[in-house]
Amino acid sequence: MVPVLCFDIETVPDVAGLRVIHGLEDTIDDATVAEQAFARRREQTGSDFLPLHLHRVVAIGALLRTDEGLKVRCIGEPDTDEEKLVRGFYQLVDRHTPQLVSWNGGGFDLQVLQYRALVHGVQAARYWEQGDEDREFKWNNYLGRYHSRHLDLMDVLALYTPRANAPLDELAKLCGFPGKLGMDGSQVWPAYRDGRLPEIRAYCETDVANTWLMFCRFQRMRGLWTPEHYRREVALLRETLQGQAGQAPHWREFLQAWPAA
Repeated sequence: MVPVLCFDIETVPDVAGLRVIHGLEDTIDDATVAEQAFARRREQTGSDFLPLHLHRVVAIGALLRTDEGLKVRCIGEPDTDEEKLVRGFYQLVDRHTPQLVSWNGGGFDLQVLQYRALVHGVQAARYWEQGDEDREFKWNNYLGRYHSRHLDLMDVLALYTPRANAPLDELAKLCGFPGKLGMDGSQVWPAYRDGRLPEIRAYCETDVANTWLMFCRFQRMRGLWTPEHYRREVALLRETLQGQAGQAPHWREFLQAWPAA
């Protein structure tokens, strides 16, 4: 089978970058720097959501499905710096040439990863391939919106119409899956400031599990997987999480919210 990599990122304001851009002193604490940036953004746009190049990646969730099985976890460890996290993501792409699957990855995650790779000098040759070295990538690469090497499920299901976009949490629950548990994106920055990075990573992992389940449903809907194949893939995730639940409370909670059909 073609490897599949479901991914999701969690970010916080790039406080160091904001200090550089606005000439702020190191004596100003991180919370104040971020709040000033939020205030400027609200004045400009009515929202405090920062431009994508001013996000710093603190977690990358990855679910990798290959012929060897299924693995789901965050890249790196809680103390892994941003450069190594971003490098780890692109190394997975270099190693497996997977189909990337995301929920709004084309509208957020990939752009942030590209900006941060540029900032840190991370190479990502396979990801940026467009047919110069591998002709197959001329017509199907990771960068083309309508190409299948990256499947942004939110974008595709909305037929590329932003007003039709559906939240992962709500659509997952409508399909009988757990959806988001305990946290959402708006709570990541306060949680990070409180030193709760393990909780952020756990939340990120459950997001990629939900995304994988929605991908399985999508594959069945468009006839690429038989109902039996679909059931096997869903069962494989359940078995994998059951094997990890003993040491991971977020997987116990996930399984409790996902009763067996």
